[in-house]
Amino acid sequence: MELKGQIEEIIYQNELNSYTICNIKVDGELITAVGYLPFIVIGDTVKLNGKYVMHQEYGEQFKIDTFEKIMPETLEGLEKYLGSGIIKGIGPNTAQKIIEKFGEETINIFKCSPEKLSLVKGISKIRALEMAEEFNEKWELWQIVAFLGKFGVNANNAKKIYDALGKNAVEEIEKNPYILVDISYGVDFKKIDKIAMEIGIATNNEKRIESAIKYGIIISAYNGHTCVVKDNLIIFMEQLLNVPIQDIENGIINLKVKEEIIVEKREEEEWIYLYPFYKAEKNIAEIIQVFKKSKNVKKIEKIKEELKKQEKQFGIELSEKQKEAIEAVNENNICVITGGPGTGKTTIIKNIIELYKAHKKKVVLCAPTGRAAKKMSETTGEEAKTIHRLLDIGKIEEDDKIESVDADIAPIDADVIIIDEMSMVDLFLMNYIMKSVYIGTKLVLVGDVNQLPSVGPGSVLKDIIESETIETVQLNHIFRQAAKSHIIVNAHNVNNGEPFAKKQGDEISDFFYINETNQEKILNNVITLCNGRLKNYGDYDFFKNIQVLTPTKKGKLGTKELNKELQKQLNPESELKGQKNYGEVVFREGDRIMQTKNNYDIYWEKDRENGTGVFNGEMGYISKIDDPNKQIKITFDDEKVAWYSYTELEQIEHAYGITIHKSQRK
Repeated sequence: MELKGQIEEIIYQNELNSYTICNIKVDGELITAVGYLPFIVIGDTVKLNGKYVMHQEYGEQFKIDTFEKIMPETLEGLEKYLGSGIIKGIGPNTAQKIIEKFGEETINIFKCSPEKLSLVKGISKIRALEMAEEFNEKWELWQIVAFLGKFGVNANNAKKIYDALGKNAVEEIEKNPYILVDISYGVDFKKIDKIAMEIGIATNNEKRIESAIKYGIIISAYNGHTCVVKDNLIIFMEQLLNVPIQDIENGIINLKVKEEIIVEKREEEEWIYLYPFYKAEKNIAEIIQVFKKSKNVKKIEKIKEELKKQEKQFGIELSEKQKEAIEAVNENNICVITGGPGTGKTTIIKNIIELYKAHKKKVVLCAPTGRAAKKMSETTGEEAKTIHRLLDIGKIEEDDKIESVDADIAPIDADVIIIDEMSMVDLFLMNYIMKSVYIGTKLVLVGDVNQLPSVGPGSVLKDIIESETIETVQLNHIFRQAAKSHIIVNAHNVNNGEPFAKKQGDEISDFFYINETNQEKILNNVITLCNGRLKNYGDYDFFKNIQVLTPTKKGKLGTKELNKELQKQLNPESELKGQKNYGEVVFREGDRIMQTKNNYDIYWEKDRENGTGVFNGEMGYISKIDDPNKQIKITFDDEKVAWYSYTELEQIEHAYGITIHKSQRK
């Protein structure tokens, strides 16, 4: 059956797949509806298709099969929609003024005469056009969201598809559903294929086979690989498509002719790349070779004497391996310094900085994540940036990540570039780095291959070291000061397959291993450790220097439940603290939060500085909730302050506990 009404309350909405539980007013009666409703906010008017079901605990609910977002049919409904915050710059007060001014003509004004919005007090002509453009763009996007949902396309990818195909998106997809594989790398081929079969596309259709081949390679990329063995791909295609091998072979040939894939023969096996992956690898390899063959114009003469001066000046004694690493930087345009924790990498970086600064050379420091860059700044006393900020490539990656492999990147003005935490640099980021470095600039890659690999495809640092193409200095000696840390010692023990080192006598340890398998007891341990128990061992305050990591989002010990429990214990509800319910999450003043996606446009201030951009993985806390103006103030760890409207809260999540995967983004 079909229902039509206005959303009054969103009880729950899953941020990943938009599964929603909401109350809808239908003919004056509140009805609870459940189903997938992407991009829905309070005040929206929707037409739902589905059926009533009886839930054992919650009673009668309307289960949604499909939905369509429609224009509000009353002025009251339209005012509520406009005032919901869905359109930037329009809040409840402005919405009321617009409705009072234009009444029944409001929608036509937005669509046909947007300049008239400037007749409303407080709206400039420029802002009027921006409001109308956003109103119409969102409306066209919502029209195709439900259609794309049938293909397993989530709300995030719907916008990208709309941008690529425009207003005729529905017609284009109906003609060739497989076009979705090319536009959005996050789609489910099996769902696309099922619908394509239903509209009569043949099993041996060329577009079907070619899209499936690309999809198979993309799945491999999700697991970090940049290419696949041809024979393995064919086996997978047979199972997926149920077509003869010859049809799959023909598909591979066609894609090769169109240069959408590259087939490379290595010994007895053939490996298949998507073209951008191959091009990125080729770019990196070729530029490395150019660096190796180029003249060493930044070389410092009498380096051994220079190092002796530095040791005397700073009162330090470098090990032979540390000297070897610094000399390798001096002798080569590009080199790798690798080793586990406590092996002296930071000391080497500091000495390289001082050495080249003394010769009036510009040294630039960077790292793949905000947290790594911050740590690099703290340990060296010099400014370090994230690679994305340094190269200004954020929007390239966000808008067109894989296809932009040949994008022009502005060169970095530097004599020496040092990149720390190289194990987290993926194939495409390395491609951008190599394209940005002037010939003659020294490039120093520092990292530990035993740390977490990159989130994206490729094992860049590991592969570079194993290629034996670049001068590499392997640090394996743990320095005496570092050896006092059981964390560092045990990190090496784990890598070597050895048991944890045990505390000796009255020795003070910074490493504790609690052997527990009962989930309730583990949770209790985590809570008590965060809630003051660690103060027995040092000045540990949760909001300053404690972070809980867990492997998973789900379950009693996943981030979702951990954050609920830790918030309850560490930042409980109080009349003195503002809070905002967002689906099933409660954001409260004082909450520890993390940014979960790149936002290049959000405005921030910091002391006398200001700028735009907050990036995935940046952490901070909620310093104020301004309910009348529907916004939240967030102070980040680097002391910049930004205001988020309630409509932007999907960009943040609690960070009392975060996944190990997410910790890479910090």
